[in-house]
Amino acid sequence: MANERLKADAAMMLEALHEQMLGIAKIQRDRSRLTATATACDKRITVTVNADGILIDTKFADDIGDLTHTEIAEAMTEVVQEAARRVTQQAGLLMEPLRERKSQLPKLSDLIEDAPDLGSAMPVAPPASFAPPNSPERRYDEDTRFGDAHRFGGRRSMVSGNDD
Repeated sequence: MANERLKADAAMMLEALHEQMLGIAKIQRDRSRLTATATACDKRITVTVNADGILIDTKFADDIGDLTHTEIAEAMTEVVQEAARRVTQQAGLLMEPLRERKSQLPKLSDLIEDAPDLGSAMPVAPPASFAPPNSPERRYDEDTRFGDAHRFGGRRSMVSGNDD
């Protein structure tokens, strides 16, 4: 009798896992199509980012020349960050049904006595910083191994263009 119960629980778990994988594939597909747009300086600057927060389109209004280079630079930074926040929120909303379904599934410890609950042990990456380069928030402690990502093998990146 206990063996039949275990088989039924395992079948239920496998079916739930299959549904979960299908749901993840759909979410990944939908997420890859996400974009977010934001504007700044009375709509003189409009930017669009993709699902990864990468800038994919920039539009300047005809009167962009009324702004200084500093104003444009600062506004670009702010508006791209705002668009990236928006697309991150959209991606989070896509994940909600999956999180809800996961919360309804039994934990491994519910099925097997003394089994660990693996979901709570998964580390979560902190959000990426919006701080500019060389700001105090970007200083790394001794334990950081890859603090300066634009360098590789002691050489400066060809993309960076910085001589710092």
